[in-house]
Amino acid sequence: MDATPAYLDDFARFIIASPSSYHAANEVARRLEAEGFTRLSESDAWSGAAGGHFVLRDGAIIAWVQPGAAGPATPFRVLGAHTDSPGFKLKPKPTISSHGWLQAGVEVYGGPLLNSWLDRELELAGRLVTKDGTEHLVRTGPFLRIPQLAVHLDREVNNGLVLDRQRHMTPVFGVGDLADADLVAHLAALAGVLAADVAGYDILTADTQPPATFGQDGSLFAAGRMDNLSSVHAGLCALIVAAASPAAGSISVLAAFDHEEIGSASRSGASGPLLDDVLTRIAAGLGASVSQRLQAYAESWCLSADTGHAVHPNYSERHDPANTPRLGGGPLLKINANQRYATDAVGAALWARTCEQAGVEYQEFVSSNVVPCGSTIGPLTATRLGIRTVDVGVPLLSMHSARELCHVNDPAALSLAIVAFFTPEA
Repeated sequence: MDATPAYLDDFARFIIASPSSYHAANEVARRLEAEGFTRLSESDAWSGAAGGHFVLRDGAIIAWVQPGAAGPATPFRVLGAHTDSPGFKLKPKPTISSHGWLQAGVEVYGGPLLNSWLDRELELAGRLVTKDGTEHLVRTGPFLRIPQLAVHLDREVNNGLVLDRQRHMTPVFGVGDLADADLVAHLAALAGVLAADVAGYDILTADTQPPATFGQDGSLFAAGRMDNLSSVHAGLCALIVAAASPAAGSISVLAAFDHEEIGSASRSGASGPLLDDVLTRIAAGLGASVSQRLQAYAESWCLSADTGHAVHPNYSERHDPANTPRLGGGPLLKINANQRYATDAVGAALWARTCEQAGVEYQEFVSSNVVPCGSTIGPLTATRLGIRTVDVGVPLLSMHSARELCHVNDPAALSLAIVAFFTPEA
């Protein structure tokens, strides 16, 4: 597993298979089961057996490799990421019409770069839940488009595009009368269930243009949802590698949360109890007391892997002048004085050792003082569990666009570093 076309091809397949957080979590689960991992249910008792295991909660998944020598105070090495991406979510009563157009009522999800979603073929993807509580994954393929107003009807558009989230971001999917269409019925038919049985849904939009490699020497890679499927995929590949030769001194964990783009405050988000619940149950299966579990936490580490900003050649003034990470320069170590990223000096030293072991170069990222810094699941995990946390990730351009841009080598370099993190040298 290195920076080869094979890794990038697999990453592209993962993106295509993951148009929503629910699809992403299930694709991780599918791949892990193919590698011999055992699916566990939160409502069942867990045996505490060694090996690879995972548990799904809505659009999130926690997977781990427990070595045979693990004991009640064995620490954890956690790779934290998130499965969701910015976009639009289907509202209740979603089928609407205007002037002969059939449209979908959507609500903005997270902080998408709105103009990037215009004039693209979009799909609807997510889950339907029937009255009996059964979940059904569904996706439409190309189905929607948010049409931009022609320049002839807005001569000033190139002097400043202003998009109203309610009036201008409503996609079309056909022409006709409202009686001619029912979005929920269409989704139900695709899922093989009766529309009358659908009691709820979590359906989001996704860009349908496939990932592409391009540029001089094929060095650039564009795709939707790299924030943050690049980290989920890198962590998944690394966990599978680590499972082949588990580190004796720690338990490797992939924690892919949902809802990071809207603040993580949910049962499947990083502010919720999911990770603590799973780690507590793993420790209990090893016979740990509360004191021993806290001992394990004191020696544990979390890599919070999320994408970061490469320097933009057309907007270099938006970046710190001394810290200008570039595409192809390796994964980022993300730093913020106000702990919007959780990295501290001890964590920076761990990352340096990890990348040296992996043979991977890395770059430091810090925001300009006049540009507000975003945040990640890192500070949330550090706050909830007290586990030392380091923020890292793949450098991108066009973050939160419907289609983001990275260098072909950086995703695989991140995965190599995560392998070293999961299997540290003595």
